[in-house]
Amino acid sequence: MNKKESMAIQEEYADLIDIDNNLDRLVKKIELLSYLNPLNTEKEKQRFYASKFTENPILKYPKIKFHPYKLHRMFFSQRLERITDQQVQKLYQDIIYYYSNMVQCIQTIGEPKKFYYNSLRVYGTPTEKDVQNAEFILHHSDQASSSDMEKVYSPSDAKDYFDEFSKNYNFPLNIKLSTAIAADAMVSNTTQTLFLKKNTKFSKNQLLTLAHHEIGVHLVTTYNGLEQPLKIFSNGFPRNVETQEGLAVFSEYMSGALTLNRLKTLAYRVLASDSLIKGYSFSDTFDMIHGKYKLNRDDAFAITMRVHRGGGFTKDRLYLSGLKKIYKRYRRDEAMDNLLTGKVTMDYEADIEHLQKLGLAHPITHRNIAFAKNENENKTLDFILNHLK
Repeated sequence: MNKKESMAIQEEYADLIDIDNNLDRLVKKIELLSYLNPLNTEKEKQRFYASKFTENPILKYPKIKFHPYKLHRMFFSQRLERITDQQVQKLYQDIIYYYSNMVQCIQTIGEPKKFYYNSLRVYGTPTEKDVQNAEFILHHSDQASSSDMEKVYSPSDAKDYFDEFSKNYNFPLNIKLSTAIAADAMVSNTTQTLFLKKNTKFSKNQLLTLAHHEIGVHLVTTYNGLEQPLKIFSNGFPRNVETQEGLAVFSEYMSGALTLNRLKTLAYRVLASDSLIKGYSFSDTFDMIHGKYKLNRDDAFAITMRVHRGGGFTKDRLYLSGLKKIYKRYRRDEAMDNLLTGKVTMDYEADIEHLQKLGLAHPITHRNIAFAKNENENKTLDFILNHLK
């Protein structure tokens, strides 16, 4: 698209672009995970262990840096009737409701019942099929561990590895070390930064996994989103987690990094999320994973903490269902490009294509390098993925 065409589109859709810019300013304040990472995880983990797994952790969270009620009011003050295209207007209605729910999530962090129900509205709950798929995965015997699984690399080693890996992509990589993240690594969409956990070690397989997951998908969709005319591609479509995490784990699979052990971790997350509905406490969920399924205590604690933080956070259940849907799409030989245009979701693919026809969305610049060729050699993984319900 040349400059003249771009100017014509900006003029034709000036009202839509104005609303999109307004939402961009509001959404910048509500990156949920930055508020949901506990400040005292390590201390509470040691207290939980010392109590022989009986005293539930008392987690502390960062203070909210915005006024929730005021932010709600500003979201709903947008005059969407100015958007004349009915399909686009409906999309922006969904977007506003989605972000309003996100504000409620942040507002109620640390208030178990309130937060849990707000979390359900945004992320849903595992279905019976999800639970059956998780149990099916856990039914498979563990595979022999290799030297690639030994955690011998420091955060500094990891930074060097990711700096080198990022040369496969035509965008800058910002890396920061942090003590305030729940995972070993995570991408901040708003700052285009890859955060690495400061006090941890990484294995060779984990480095490959994180490179293809965090850089190959999460940063690829971040930078593709930033290049779109509408900022909603960068900020995120409603309920985009299942698609984005599905793509990210599928990237692990295609690169040959995905292991049965990693797949089992996703299965444990589904069962842990399901335990919230059953009314399990932190120690109950931990006992199920560590006691019943015999997962080591540190991994069991990490999975339990991720799901129970805030008061009950069901986002983790979406990794497995997302992988299943993306894998089935791959088997049908359907292109992934539309799903990499930003923080988008399969449910809104028709809207993405509609925006492309209007000139309000562009083809992607950055592609995932793992999607070009299937490097997976683990037949057990193929068997499992082909038999998920």
